Amino acid sequence: MAKDKNLRYETPTTLFLILLLSFTTILLPQIDAIWLTIPNSGTKCLSEEIQTHVVVLADYYVVADDTEGHHLHTISAKVTSPYGNNLHHNENVTHGQFAFTTIESGNYLACFWLEGNHQGSATISLEWKTGISAKDWETVAKKERIEGVELELRKLEGAVEAIHGNLLHLKNREAEMREVSEATNGRVAWLSIMSLGVCISISGLQLWYLKRFFRKKKLV
Repeated sequence: MAKDKNLRYETPTTLFLILLLSFTTILLPQIDAIWLTIPNSGTKCLSEEIQTHVVVLADYYVVADDTEGHHLHTISAKVTSPYGNNLHHNENVTHGQFAFTTIESGNYLACFWLEGNHQGSATISLEWKTGISAKDWETVAKKERIEGVELELRKLEGAVEAIHGNLLHLKNREAEMREVSEATNGRVAWLSIMSLGVCISISGLQLWYLKRFFRKKKLV
């Protein structure tokens, strides 16, 4: 009987942990590399809207298009902040990486282009990680001496904190947009009142002028 009672108490806990870990795998973002085709002339760019105090990590390299032993194309890369500050600049390379912590909120832009006179286009692979995805969980596990379920719970906690931060950011953005909308509506309302007043004034002046004109001509 004692064993049955222990099984009754342990089974719900085990099921809860299994469900929690399954939810973690769904909740945590899956990182896949992005492939970009860069034309022989021009620039290929991509951007992402990121909040402040977010860690960004990225690795990129030129993908070999054939197996004939040709040299890989060399590219240049540049990453800029929403206010135009240069965060990363690399020239005449076949691979590279960059990492930074955002201090500005907005769209961060990464641009790539070919160096020299190349025939045809080039393909690069870009792995872009932000926030919770950029965290080195192996280092965290070694530093705090956690593993298994406890490590997965820490990942889940980090994901929940990231989602909470995004919700607060969206809430603040919604409040800002609401203030702008209300201010715009107030200005439009005053403009409408002023326009109506001007129209009424012009109509009154027209009536006054017509009456005066008809009286002078003795038509009334």
